[in-house]
Amino acid sequence: MVIASIVGYSGLRSTVSAIKAGKKIALANKETLVVAGEIIEKLIHETGSRILPVDSEHSAILQCLAGETGNPVEHISLTASGGPFLGYSLEKLHEITPGQALKHPTGIWAARSQSIRHH
Repeated sequence: MVIASIVGYSGLRSTVSAIKAGKKIALANKETLVVAGEIIEKLIHETGSRILPVDSEHSAILQCLAGETGNPVEHISLTASGGPFLGYSLEKLHEITPGQALKHPTGIWAARSQSIRHH
């Protein structure tokens, strides 16, 4: 098993290498899936590798869903503890553009994900 915990886009290459080697991945960051979720999913299916979430929110979801066969989940909502849009109403959140999100310092890695999708 490989623990993939390098923050942001920087951890993508090593995670992809481990998946290609057929290793199980203990994923400790969100960015790998945000940046290259489709690529990761395809590689997982091709190699038989597995991802086990160890990031707090993702691990909590996995634990909640364990044993839930016959009881399909229709919707999962993740809440955020802060960020540039803290305090916005639901209506105002629906109006946020990708450009506004990318202006915030935590959105910098998200901009990199756009460049990966275009290559």
